Amino acid sequence: MKALLIIPTYNEVENIDRLLGILLRDTADLEILVLDDNSPDGTAKAVKAKMASEPRIHLIERPGKMGLGSAYVTGFKYALKNGFEFIMEMDADFSHNPADVPRLLETAQNYDLVIGSRYSNGVNIVNWPIRRLLISYFASKYVRFITSMPIKDPTGGFKCFNRKVLESINLDRILSDGYAFQIEMNFRAWVQGFRIKEIPIIFTERINGVSKMNKHIVWEAVWMVWHLQFRKLLGNLH
Repeated sequence: MKALLIIPTYNEVENIDRLLGILLRDTADLEILVLDDNSPDGTAKAVKAKMASEPRIHLIERPGKMGLGSAYVTGFKYALKNGFEFIMEMDADFSHNPADVPRLLETAQNYDLVIGSRYSNGVNIVNWPIRRLLISYFASKYVRFITSMPIKDPTGGFKCFNRKVLESINLDRILSDGYAFQIEMNFRAWVQGFRIKEIPIIFTERINGVSKMNKHIVWEAVWMVWHLQFRKLLGNLH
């Protein structure tokens, strides 16, 4: 099994060293690709220090903040080029529990896309303000209603793709970023009939660093679902 975990970063120096240490310790076959958007706090420098003694860590430095979606697309292309069979996404801030990585990889042996879901077994989110929780929860309901996609957590960013899913998608035509990027990738996989499985996780709000959430990300997701649905109806989703 050749698996790559992609972690986009911007100002995550308080988290990245500890996260990498836990991931490498607990998952023997895993390689990690950090995509850093020129963090001024020295995140990339911390990753390089870790790389000096660990060949399973890789780093791509980008010139500035270019967005979550473009970071993952860059990572996907790297994974496909280098022969990885399973390609994972994960946040750098410990909101996703690194102990869940083996669970996602194990489930991915039988499914094409595995999503670590905050909503597949009730609501499993710790330390979010009620306003943000309601926005996220009802956004998921909204996406499901508009698209008919049977995914309870379509905006979640903790997942594992089989390489054949990414090979089937024209990554240069991905339109979105943020929450909308996660929706779009799920939608494209679902429309093509790939086997999708949600497994419950507990999502915990970051302790260190600052959230990257903003109004633009929310509104992009609101409009993107209509765009995707119309393109599907027109047979132009490729």
